[in-house]
Amino acid sequence: MNMNDAVFESSIPGLPAPKRGKVRDVYDLGDRILLVATDHISAFDVVFPTPIPDKGRILTQLTLFWLDLLSDVIPNHLISTSLDELKLPADIHKQLSGRSLLVKKAEVIPFECIVRGYIIGSGWKEYNATGGICGIKLPEGLKMADRLPEPLFTPSTKADVGHDENVSFEVMAKRLGEGLAGTVRDAALRLYAKAAEYARGKGIIIADTKFEFGIYDGKPILIDEVLTPDSSRFWPADAWQPGHNPPSFDKQYLRDWLERECAWNKEPPAPGLPETVVAATRDRYLEAYRILTGKTLD
Repeated sequence: MNMNDAVFESSIPGLPAPKRGKVRDVYDLGDRILLVATDHISAFDVVFPTPIPDKGRILTQLTLFWLDLLSDVIPNHLISTSLDELKLPADIHKQLSGRSLLVKKAEVIPFECIVRGYIIGSGWKEYNATGGICGIKLPEGLKMADRLPEPLFTPSTKADVGHDENVSFEVMAKRLGEGLAGTVRDAALRLYAKAAEYARGKGIIIADTKFEFGIYDGKPILIDEVLTPDSSRFWPADAWQPGHNPPSFDKQYLRDWLERECAWNKEPPAPGLPETVVAATRDRYLEAYRILTGKTLD
């Protein structure tokens, strides 16, 4: 692991300045978008000053794997992984290789489309307080990390700054219209079902994940990252036990460390991360990639 190789942000000669998201740089190329995944990491909707080397490459390559596997469920925004047509300087091309995607320019649907197959995290907290999640009533007596009777679609608002907010499907439908909201919900549930079945065959439980969608040529398409350790909870199936917080191959390790070891109030600015936490987080991301794709990053 070489911190000097980490990409904090990109700057591409000849292209307009990007819009910088929490962990991605977005270049508007007119009718297309260039997405560059940096090595920043966020938790509790706050970006940390310490990068995770190779994280952007892991997320990009895993997203490409899922886009291919799930392409029969709903169209997606991918155009190409090649940057050759941009005629970049050699050093810039090398820096961006493996962490960049040329994609269709879609109108982003302003909701995070979360699917939960197991009860954990904020869903577990809400269940204990209300007996349900996002207005969906659940059976009594569920344990932490229990498998839900059926996967739940629980959307949240998208916040560029600050915290996302869980909302009911009815709130989403009121804003988007019943037809579009229903189409997106059904697509998210189908995507989760196919991905979860595949992952379980590899020994990984996808406890929950979030999808994002956009409108392109008047129809919804899948956009942004897909089923990565940033956007999902990946549990080793052989270590899952209801009533316990399972080990994971995702960002949950960092969240748990922050809540257990770090005196931080979850508001900006975020603290720096120790080298041991950076290395352990990176190892988990790499392991998820290896198990799910059968490949190493290089």
